[in-house]
Amino acid sequence: MELLLIIYILVFIIFTLMLYAVMQIKLLGIKVRDFWDFIEANEMLDKLYKFAMQYQKMSPQEQIIYLSEAEKIFTAFDKVPKELWDEEYEKYKQVLRKYNDIKMLRWASN
Repeated sequence: MELLLIIYILVFIIFTLMLYAVMQIKLLGIKVRDFWDFIEANEMLDKLYKFAMQYQKMSPQEQIIYLSEAEKIFTAFDKVPKELWDEEYEKYKQVLRKYNDIKMLRWASN
């Protein structure tokens, strides 16, 4: 009986914390889906940052994949306030720089 009561209390606390987090996100004026996209984009930003630092020359296929993934990141980051991603700014800037380099390279080759 005591174990069941503890489980109910823990479930209630977890539910309350999730509700509080959603409320805080909405108070910032952000949609929950946009915030979730931002979290996923933040993970992809780390991967693209490492990729941009390792590879100087990419094949045309890799360039297309890089450009499409970078555009998804830029869209997700544009939907949330900059204060949330200030610490990721250098990575964002490096990915953007590589994105612009690839776009210019592809534009020049056409």
